[in-house]
Amino acid sequence: MVDKSAPDAARRSEKSRRAIHAAALALVGEVGYPRTTVEAIAARAGVGKQTIYRWWPSKADVLLEAFLDLTGQAAHEAGQQSYAIPDTGDLAADLRAVLRATVDELLDPRFEAPSRALAAEGLVNEELGRRFVTKLLEPQLQLYADRLRSARDAGAVRPDIDPRIALELFVSPLAQRWLQRTGPLSYAYTDTLVEYALHGIAAR
Repeated sequence: MVDKSAPDAARRSEKSRRAIHAAALALVGEVGYPRTTVEAIAARAGVGKQTIYRWWPSKADVLLEAFLDLTGQAAHEAGQQSYAIPDTGDLAADLRAVLRATVDELLDPRFEAPSRALAAEGLVNEELGRRFVTKLLEPQLQLYADRLRSARDAGAVRPDIDPRIALELFVSPLAQRWLQRTGPLSYAYTDTLVEYALHGIAAR
């Protein structure tokens, strides 16, 4: 017979995990990545330091999992069970829509601090960088590649394009501007990226 008054270990673990996720994200936003420590995360979450080390090898791993969980929750709240770039038959309109949504996310305070921290740490932490690319960036890039392949099959772009290179024409400039703060992020900016990428800059 199951003692229903006994604590549910799985539920307790999940509650602790979510508290740790929330603590990591909050601390990175408040004090920055360098000053965020496992000890500080544990204290904020109300758990022991060893609880964190039992589940994650480092604060970077905590933050990566917390950020992935955050993006999943945001997608669920938006009613997105599985995300895909829309295919309305108008490639320019579809790219403008998804890049505008990307601007909204990059400027959202919930996402900006942890995503900047992970991007920066991934440059010096090779293992974390690979995981950041594999778990977060690569699935997003694949969506662009799939949409460009669809456009190629429909004759909307040249038949000889390489989708993986073509997507960099608008994704890479946006990432560079955001990472290095070389200019403001706006819908006008991303709309222009789409215009330049699809139609070039030569005189017409």
